[in-house]
Amino acid sequence: MKICFVVNSIETEKCGTTIYLVYEAWKRKHDVYVMGVGDFSFTNTEHLSINSTYVSKNSKVGSPQEYLKALQGEKAKTDRIKASDLDVLFIRNNPTEEGSSRQWAEQAGVAFGRMMQQEGVLVLNDAYALSNAFIDKLYFEELPSEIKPASLITRKKEEILEFFEAHKKKMVLKPLEGSGGRDVYLIDKNEKNLNQIIENITQQGYVIAQKFLPAAKEDVRVLLLNGRIMEKDGHYGIIRRVSGEGEFRSNFAQGGSADKSPLTEGIQKVVDVVGPKLIKDGLFFVGLDVVEDKLIEINVLSPGGLDHFGDIGLPDFSDVVIDAIEKKVKYKKMYHGHIANKVLATMT
Repeated sequence: MKICFVVNSIETEKCGTTIYLVYEAWKRKHDVYVMGVGDFSFTNTEHLSINSTYVSKNSKVGSPQEYLKALQGEKAKTDRIKASDLDVLFIRNNPTEEGSSRQWAEQAGVAFGRMMQQEGVLVLNDAYALSNAFIDKLYFEELPSEIKPASLITRKKEEILEFFEAHKKKMVLKPLEGSGGRDVYLIDKNEKNLNQIIENITQQGYVIAQKFLPAAKEDVRVLLLNGRIMEKDGHYGIIRRVSGEGEFRSNFAQGGSADKSPLTEGIQKVVDVVGPKLIKDGLFFVGLDVVEDKLIEINVLSPGGLDHFGDIGLPDFSDVVIDAIEKKVKYKKMYHGHIANKVLATMT
């Protein structure tokens, strides 16, 4: 198959989940391309095209790390191809990682993804579903309240302070649009800079105030495919993220470490509630952050964690993801493109 992965930019890409998936597809001798969100090209007289970068199938590459080095090196090849020649476009860029000088890039992947979907390319996750869930934390609020901690989304300081009082003067504050644990604060009765913190976050946009869950120092990242927990050889795609000393955030970007976690009743409860909606919406690959039996965050744009599996003795799940994509391409060809992208995206 011909598959293209969309990243923020090839030059800044790190060896994370996306590169693990790219490498797995490349190992299978598929035609694998990588592009930044600035590499789409369109005129009203021609089909949409992409300026892609790829590593030759004959290259001597033996790991995701070596693949990334080759992709960012002088021997990488480039090609401009018609978007409609692709079988799959996998949108993996993270808009929240774009700086102020690249605001144009935040929605480009999803916007052009919708156009490619209209040209018959299988887009994962479904581009229209991504448009609806573009702000993950707002999509999160569409989910049933029984699996979520109490929360408030606002830009009004007075409402935040009322929430603080109502929850025994302990809460988590974070920007509505953000990731990686940046600008996330644990606020308690001893906080002397609350007004400044609220001002800092509201300058970025809306704020989420969320009830603090003590167990959040060890939250669990659960990776879902087609609305179900990833599974391979009796292992589940679940990582326990443990925060560093003196830090309440467990994000890997904030120094959190990975450990194994069993599939608990609490995790399964969350998945049972969230999974059917993900399937209905066409969200193929999704990450859930769970504390006991509560969902605290959902990532539909660029869920990660595959690169940490080997560190804790879990198998590489990259093949499970590529297996699922290959099956979807097969279904698409068998049904001559008559299955809607949103349906195909979560078909098993």
